[in-house]
Amino acid sequence: MKRVTTAVVLIPIVTLLILRSPLVLLAAALALVALLGTRELLGMAGHYGVDPMHRPTYAYVVLVFAAACLALEWQTQVADLGASTLTLLVLSVVAPFVFLVIAMARPDLAGCYRTAAASLFAVLYVAMPLALLLVIRSLWAGGFLLLYLMLVVWSGDTFAYYAGRALGRHKLSPRISPGKTWEGTASSFIGSMLLGWVIFGHAPTICDALMRAGVLARAYAYTAQRTPDTAEILVLSAAINIAAQLGDLAESLIKRGAGVKDSGTLLPGHGGVLDRIDALLFAAPVLWYYAGLKILAQGHL
Repeated sequence: MKRVTTAVVLIPIVTLLILRSPLVLLAAALALVALLGTRELLGMAGHYGVDPMHRPTYAYVVLVFAAACLALEWQTQVADLGASTLTLLVLSVVAPFVFLVIAMARPDLAGCYRTAAASLFAVLYVAMPLALLLVIRSLWAGGFLLLYLMLVVWSGDTFAYYAGRALGRHKLSPRISPGKTWEGTASSFIGSMLLGWVIFGHAPTICDALMRAGVLARAYAYTAQRTPDTAEILVLSAAINIAAQLGDLAESLIKRGAGVKDSGTLLPGHGGVLDRIDALLFAAPVLWYYAGLKILAQGHL
């Protein structure tokens, strides 16, 4: 019951944020999620014998979203990825040096490398993928793209859960995630791929209905009458699903190594923030990469 209640509360909030909210508000919301996820990740790092740097890591996470938001404001073209991409790239490259320099002030020099590595991993694993969601939203049709991404990821998780319970016989990775089965994985792959194809294939119609309902802002809608080829949509949806399932397994690996069941207890019935966004952290870069390739090749999505 707690799981359903939490979902009923969160889904409308997330939907409105990605479809209608100003870019600054979305950046603030994503930064908050990144901070909560980073807190949980650093907490699990303690189980690995690491004494993490909390405040410097949190400060850098905030810097990532503030810098990305400013870069997006400076961009002169709606379909320009240059400024925001370069900003995130620079912050990723500089991060190891920043954390190593800060770690020099700690008394335990033998643990400085592990401490800096934990902070760097938190930024690259949690903050950067969420910042890419902000970049995607800034594009033409960005609201629809994020809706498509969320539905493909969420549906894949749902298909895997129910198909795994009903049909699951063969364990996928018993050491890392004992509950996952090959049957659930296959159902997730096929189901989310087909749903993604339906959503993207009817993008103009869906966006028009959402705009009429006042849920989707026109600036973030997919209004072109011609959608990508079927094969392209299927490949993209398949790639997103594979990335999402790997993201789920990756977080399970971290929790298994730390000896914890959930990353946190913030969301009743769901565990922690990382437990809810683990798949998204791997899937977001796939959609961002697709959008970047389309813009580089055609000048638009």
